[in-house]
Amino acid sequence: MSTLHFHRETDILARAIDSAPGRWTPEVATAFLGIKLSPADVVRMNELAEKARDGTLNSDEELEIESYRSAARMLEILKLRARASLKATPAIS
Repeated sequence: MSTLHFHRETDILARAIDSAPGRWTPEVATAFLGIKLSPADVVRMNELAEKARDGTLNSDEELEIESYRSAARMLEILKLRARASLKATPAIS
């Protein structure tokens, strides 16, 4: 898979999510803000990042790290939309 493929998936999902910015319920928004990578994924991502800095990634690892980058971008988009939804929610007095 090429890097372009990952960007296309991310872009498609971002557009789908962006179709209704600021319209998530507070419960949905809060749930998305709680999404995190598993500890094992964080460890693996850090291992790959170190190898990338050293210039020692093989072709499979390059695809793997790009998958992590794509997933991280998607999570950030989801969390940005969640924050926008919470900000747009009127405060209850």
